[in-house]
Amino acid sequence: MPLTTHGRAVWLMLCSTAFFALMAVAIKLAAETLHTFEIAFFRNFFGVIAALPLLVHHGPGLLKTDRLSKYFVRCLVGIVSMFCGFWAIGNLPLAQAVSLSYSTPLFVTIAAVWILHEQVRARRWAAVVVGFIGVMVIVRPGTDSFTAGTLVALTAAVLSGLVSIQIKQLSATEPADRIVLWTTMLWVPMSLGPALFVWEWPQGITWLWVAAAGTLGTLGHMLWTRALKLGDVSALTPISFMQLPIVAVLGYLLFDEAVDRWTVAGAAIIFGANAYIAHREAQLARRAATAAPSAAAKPGE
Repeated sequence: MPLTTHGRAVWLMLCSTAFFALMAVAIKLAAETLHTFEIAFFRNFFGVIAALPLLVHHGPGLLKTDRLSKYFVRCLVGIVSMFCGFWAIGNLPLAQAVSLSYSTPLFVTIAAVWILHEQVRARRWAAVVVGFIGVMVIVRPGTDSFTAGTLVALTAAVLSGLVSIQIKQLSATEPADRIVLWTTMLWVPMSLGPALFVWEWPQGITWLWVAAAGTLGTLGHMLWTRALKLGDVSALTPISFMQLPIVAVLGYLLFDEAVDRWTVAGAAIIFGANAYIAHREAQLARRAATAAPSAAAKPGE
């Protein structure tokens, strides 16, 4: 029986979530012997190789753009976010690092008001506040669990929020595959420079981990963009939180990491806040789509 459009979107999001979770595990394994800068470089290098079929499929015309400066800024912010996020994965418990990464939509809401001048009403602001309470539950300032590492993870989330806004701006005129390809291509030289200062060739199975990180990250990004094209953000966003139980189980099995109850509680609060924000955004988008034809019909009445 063929899948419905919504069914395909759900399946694509599930696969994307699994790929991102496995990428985090590969990064954690690579971090046992490699510096964060090198892991980021190899993730991007192998990511370009994984993205090359896009160029073959669309042809060289896919690279044609008049917004290269926008790509450069987006990638510069993105590479710093990647450095911070990869460091957090390598140095914090996996479940905690991934949970803090889910605070990104909260920062996206703030950045949308600041950069895009979007109107955010009281209920969504309330959801953002609740989400930040979830973040505080995880990091617990003033306790022994509050470390510089949690601040690095939060920095990655803030910068990732800015990247999301930049992608939204680019996607108004640029196709998703062009964004993926240009991003991975620019990230290679941007990550190579810092990596050269700490360079050590990967040894043995570490090659597998860095290759897997690059391939899984690029494939996850491709499936994620396609899922969001087919389905509603409000319906698909909760699925992405399946990454947390996956990394929690693998963190326990591979790294003997117990899942902290504060991480679980904080992640649940962040999940609820993000699910509400996604639901409200989808509602407003549907209302705007419904109102547009009505407004267009009025002049001819």
